[in-house]
Amino acid sequence: MALDPLVEIIHSGSVADWRKRNEAAFDTLFGTTSGRYPKAARDKVMLRAPEMAADSGVPFAAYIHPSNPPSGPYSGLSFVMFPAPEQPCLIGMVVGTQGLAPDEAVLGRPGHARKMQAICAWLNHELGKGSQVAWAKQDPTRIDLNIPREVCQKWPAFQTVFERYGQVLYALFHPTGDRSETELALKAFLDVMFAERGHVPLGAHKPDADVMQASWFEHLMPTVTRGEVTSLLQRRRYVIVQGPPGTGKTRMARAILAGEYGGFGTSIQFHPNTTYEGFIGGLNPVASARGIGFQFAPKSGFLMEGAARALTHPDQHYLLHIDEINRADLGKILGEAIYLLETDTESKRQIDLPYDFGEPFHQTFSLPDNLHILGTMNSADRSIAILDVAVRRRFAFVSLWPSTKVVEELGCGTTRRAFRDLLSIFVEHASEEAFPLVPGHSYFLEADEKLAAERLRVSLVPLLEEYLAQGYVTGFAESIRSYLQWLRAM
Repeated sequence: MALDPLVEIIHSGSVADWRKRNEAAFDTLFGTTSGRYPKAARDKVMLRAPEMAADSGVPFAAYIHPSNPPSGPYSGLSFVMFPAPEQPCLIGMVVGTQGLAPDEAVLGRPGHARKMQAICAWLNHELGKGSQVAWAKQDPTRIDLNIPREVCQKWPAFQTVFERYGQVLYALFHPTGDRSETELALKAFLDVMFAERGHVPLGAHKPDADVMQASWFEHLMPTVTRGEVTSLLQRRRYVIVQGPPGTGKTRMARAILAGEYGGFGTSIQFHPNTTYEGFIGGLNPVASARGIGFQFAPKSGFLMEGAARALTHPDQHYLLHIDEINRADLGKILGEAIYLLETDTESKRQIDLPYDFGEPFHQTFSLPDNLHILGTMNSADRSIAILDVAVRRRFAFVSLWPSTKVVEELGCGTTRRAFRDLLSIFVEHASEEAFPLVPGHSYFLEADEKLAAERLRVSLVPLLEEYLAQGYVTGFAESIRSYLQWLRAM
């Protein structure tokens, strides 16, 4: 197999014949006979594997940009291996000590860092078995920042590597004793590196590469199920599902209310005019008993009404679903009642009310344990209040992302392509602030080819135009405009 010689080098624990063995392993990566990548990909990288005595430097083997000289310091991104006596090599990605060029465009693109972070998260999850086996830097271009000390301490055998190259290393994997796991990490790192050079695995390896990419992509935009949200509600009681428009947040919340909670609960929607009196309770005008004019009397708000209903059925969980929970100032609406939103308390919390609201609370309000709150929040709406730290601490947050699987199942050829192309634009170019704005799968669920173009034009186009008008996608506006031209040309 193409990667077997490379895996053997990594697990040999020796630098004997270092250059010769690496040259042989490098040759096996290319060509249709047994290689993983096309022959043309070989022209996009150059092997650097100098023979070094143990006391003369830090031994390494690297696949570097071919514009570099055959020896001496090099620049640009590269895949690298660092050997150590009697244990597997440390492998990863590095920026040459001479700087970013000629790969500054790749290294500076958010998508490259985003993919390496997802790969390392996937390796830790799949192979770590409770320990950290991979690490990725937030921004590969920050060659002024060293690897965190906590990471260096995990792998003391490579201390000299970290001392010399700690600022330019931006993704690492520390192999376990399992060679199949090492091969998995190698495929992930090398596939990304060669993709950045314009080459993907050969046809025979494409299915394997696609499955692996789908696996680590799950850590870029994790899938969250109804069951997971419901389980979190049972443990934490107060949960907020956040995400881009069109990911099905409200639909999921209503389905949970109707299904897992058996309809025992209610859905409300916050807006800028939502008040403390409407949510907790306060004085409201009521018709006078004499039939002349109005008088003011205490009236329970949605939260107090929900708590009262929950008390009447102590053996059943009651769900208060708050749609668009961040469209109002939640800290102001809760007032002193924010004190009640604690799940880990030794004693029952309660607050005094300014008026007598009658049964069951009168002038002392508390939240029963069987009352759960599920908020939904659109991460694309930047014109509304940001939840403050005190509120965020009391809720468990879950992010709902667009689902490729849903589009593949329910879309048509046109909508599938439109989804993949737009998702690629956001993955590659969106900043951390803009990435949560990627439109959800609901915009792409037209199964009829005849209606697909119209649906995209009347639903997706206005959203992207609004992103442009508000300056949300400034860093990659031209890519969005190009995409819009394609949609309008359908």
